Amino acid sequence: MNTRPPLLFALHGTQEYAARVARHMALELAELEERAFEDGEHKTRALTSVESRNAVVFHALYGDDERSVNDKLCRLLFFCGALKDAGARHVEVVAPYLCYARKERRTQFQDPIITRYVAALFEACRVDRLTTFEVHNLAAFDNAFRIPTRHIESAELFAAHFTQLPGDVDLVAVSPDAGGAKRAESFRRALERHIGRAVGSAYMEKYRSNDIVTGTMLVGDVHERIAIIVDDLISTGGTLLRAGEACRKAGARQVHAAAAHGLFTGGPEILESPVFDQLVITDTVPPFRLPSELVSRRLTVLDSSAMVAAALKSEYG
Repeated sequence: MNTRPPLLFALHGTQEYAARVARHMALELAELEERAFEDGEHKTRALTSVESRNAVVFHALYGDDERSVNDKLCRLLFFCGALKDAGARHVEVVAPYLCYARKERRTQFQDPIITRYVAALFEACRVDRLTTFEVHNLAAFDNAFRIPTRHIESAELFAAHFTQLPGDVDLVAVSPDAGGAKRAESFRRALERHIGRAVGSAYMEKYRSNDIVTGTMLVGDVHERIAIIVDDLISTGGTLLRAGEACRKAGARQVHAAAAHGLFTGGPEILESPVFDQLVITDTVPPFRLPSELVSRRLTVLDSSAMVAAALKSEYG
């Protein structure tokens, strides 16, 4: 039995996050080399022997100003293949944010199911396990991957944060669409455990066709209550804004929003809106698209690295 601790590697852009996970595990990141060539090709190699070792590779798969989603995915897969070629016993990927998780089903004629194709690429590069944080659709994620996977929910992290809300006002967990009802319910139950009293539930109707979103009906009572809207990510922010506005119109005393991944592809509009009393995300995607002053004033970023470290420690000891 291999009792040595795993080697932890972090690719460019995820080193700071991985270093925090490593500190929680009382480990240090292993060294690697990333090289880019003149024609746009690249290679990454470990500078520590991985022969018969367990290796954990961190890479958050979101696009930024330096590298696209596809570039990051390609670099990750090639590096995992290189680790296996070098004799690594077990290679696990930790992707705090997993790309293409939203394209998990056909919505139009001959649509691709890209989540499944990404899963096939992981398998082809001999990745032994994938750990990720709050995917868009857990059932689709489980069905797409044939390798062992581990899904870390954001519910407990958000529930612990929202215990600070006033104790004399009823709370309601709100899903911004029916598809996210299970996520909101998981958060609602976690929040009940943390505060020791009942938490209500509500959801918004939402219909999407060719990127046009409709539906304004709010199902559930938020009147004179504190509404907490929970989602997996903020992209343009339109979905959360619709839900927040509906809660305000329905008489909510306060409206808060929490999403695991803050992409903010629509810019700062959602943070500038007076609809929300508080916006909360985790650190899986740095809010690099937003002005730093606005982030410090309007956005709360929760540290998810301890949860990831705890999951890895339960596997590797």
